[in-house]
Amino acid sequence: MTINTHTHQGFYGPISDDIWLRAQKIKLLICGVDGVFSDGRIYLNNSGEESKAFHTRDGYGVRSILTSGINVAVITGRKSKIVENRMTALGIKDIYQGIDDKFTPYEELIKKYNVTAEQVAYIGDDMVDLPVMKVVGLAVSVADGHPYVKQHCHMITTIKGGNGALRELTDLLLLSQNKFESAHGMSI
Repeated sequence: MTINTHTHQGFYGPISDDIWLRAQKIKLLICGVDGVFSDGRIYLNNSGEESKAFHTRDGYGVRSILTSGINVAVITGRKSKIVENRMTALGIKDIYQGIDDKFTPYEELIKKYNVTAEQVAYIGDDMVDLPVMKVVGLAVSVADGHPYVKQHCHMITTIKGGNGALRELTDLLLLSQNKFESAHGMSI
């Protein structure tokens, strides 16, 4: 058996042939929210109002892949107006909130976009993400994801959730599909 050790150079470090080839096929990116778009913390004030922090780089990455023909959806166990507002502002139309079983929306999404499991990337950080991660073409954990989850992923970002980890993945998708420069309005 020959092991291919060829790597591609990404912005965040070397990328194996396996991950590069998986990324080339992606047409749909599904994201968790808490721990991916945010650092997983929930901030409550004295009135019980919730707030979250989102990184602008992640938002820019999402907008870039949406304009490049890769669809983006979010599935989260919590329900929050903050999440709805942020995702809508980014142009994400498929927002599933208050979902305990993430596999059901996954099945709806692959039918809606007429894609195979191999054409789906999923980024998450915890146990609730595993059922979908185990079937998609590119399963990604953020750097500070749960250790058990990281054991079941194709890729682990170098950046923590809420700090640009999602941008690391969107950059990879664009690079592997030769869409990076056009997605960012750069002349080739």
